[in-house]
Amino acid sequence: MMINVESARRQMVEQQIRAWEVLDPRVLVTMTDVRRELFVPEAYRDLAFADTAIPLGFGEHMLPPKVDGRILQALELAPQDEVLEIGTGSGFLAACLARLADRVHSLEIHPEFAHRAVENLRLAACNNVQVEVRDGMTLVDESVWDAVAVTGSLPVYDERFQRALRIGGRLFVVAGQAPVMEAWKVTRVGEREWTRTSLFETVIDPLVNAPRPPAFVF
Repeated sequence: MMINVESARRQMVEQQIRAWEVLDPRVLVTMTDVRRELFVPEAYRDLAFADTAIPLGFGEHMLPPKVDGRILQALELAPQDEVLEIGTGSGFLAACLARLADRVHSLEIHPEFAHRAVENLRLAACNNVQVEVRDGMTLVDESVWDAVAVTGSLPVYDERFQRALRIGGRLFVVAGQAPVMEAWKVTRVGEREWTRTSLFETVIDPLVNAPRPPAFVF
């Protein structure tokens, strides 16, 4: 890399992540400690700390650092938490989740991504992440996880992800279609009761095989 890595990492945390209202000290320390450059495809290493989505292949992108920060902050992870991630990608967010929680189970539909993420996680010494090649839209878990992070957007919101939460569990999800998508934090507060908080607007790649609303026909 043709940049001062540690200086670029500090600038990423201070000028992007903290500036986007990520103020949880544990999240800031985690995003400083996890070596993001290990998870970026080699062709894009010079963009490892840039405020941009980085191509991974198959039309998918690594989330910008500030979005990762907002996800980690919204989930309010405790050291004993068990976390489900939908969409492993490069494995960077899984590595951060693993620093803040006890165990992470990550589902990735693309075998190539899954294999690469496993290697990236090994290099980063993340031993509490399990990566499974599986379509997240096949999820049938009920009341299993303390936190769920969905890293692709849902054009039509799907309640299966909130049903996967234990009572007290938190879900991060982005719903809607470009040019307007909304990030939500959903908390399970009872057997059949959830609360929803709007966090911010963004645009990210849709989750593979997520249903789309019917096309409008004139």
